[in-house]
Amino acid sequence: MTEAFEPLPVPPSQLGESPFWHPQERRLYWIDIPGRALNRFDPQTQQHDQWPLASEPGSCAPLLGGGLLVAMRDGLWRFDPATGTRQAVAPPPYDPAKQRFNDGKADPQGRFWVGTIDDQRAPAAALYRYAQGRLDRMAEGITTSNGLGFSPDGRTLFWSDTKAHTIYAFDFDGNEGALSGRRVFRAFAPRADGAPLEGYGGRPDGAAVDSEGAYWVAMYEGQRLLRLSPGGQTLAEVALPVRCPTMPCFGGDDLKTLYLTTARDKRPADELAQQPWAGCVLSMRVEVPGLPVGFARL
Repeated sequence: MTEAFEPLPVPPSQLGESPFWHPQERRLYWIDIPGRALNRFDPQTQQHDQWPLASEPGSCAPLLGGGLLVAMRDGLWRFDPATGTRQAVAPPPYDPAKQRFNDGKADPQGRFWVGTIDDQRAPAAALYRYAQGRLDRMAEGITTSNGLGFSPDGRTLFWSDTKAHTIYAFDFDGNEGALSGRRVFRAFAPRADGAPLEGYGGRPDGAAVDSEGAYWVAMYEGQRLLRLSPGGQTLAEVALPVRCPTMPCFGGDDLKTLYLTTARDKRPADELAQQPWAGCVLSMRVEVPGLPVGFARL
């Protein structure tokens, strides 16, 4: 399966991540992790806004009542795009010299789920839940937390460890905000030492869930986007014009525009010369709409 992608007419990010469509603003947000920036784009006016951030952002989500919740190396922050200022919400539950926040999403009840990434490439990262002023450790034992998503019925939470090439699923209790039944949803073969990238399928990075319960996952370094069934089988494979996709999301009024952030940070010069859209946000139309973004509560 191949589709026609178009890049947004904005400068590329070093490592674009955490895109989401804001339904009230009708704008797309995303972050640049090493670029320490928050981005916003209005498809109607083509206006691009960008805010510098004090430390590396890992993810962002819209807040009920306005503004954004941004997970950064130095903790959780409420960010006001109107003024460009931030207010502390919660300190980091880890040593910022060794870890930082990474992928995060709000569940249907407004809790914010956010994982970490370990700078030393050790399985010391974890998944946290922010709710009612508390930040609780909910799962652990991975290196690079990614791939968060919720099934349409709100009964399954997806979570991946990019380094381990594995996507997990949990039974999710929306009333209690509890997880149980951790299991492997889909595992992928790692790249053999010295093997060329052309034969490598990539490792699971960010993801989004559509209204049919299919899990769309960006395969970093695999130059492809997969649509997986609720049982983990491949329903579709979308070839990409860039080697390193990072996360999809669904936007537009009908949630049928798929936006995909990508990366160019630390990529070889010859690859970047052949793939000028690396780091851009790509878009394409899809037949099945996605789920609306979750709003976080403070």
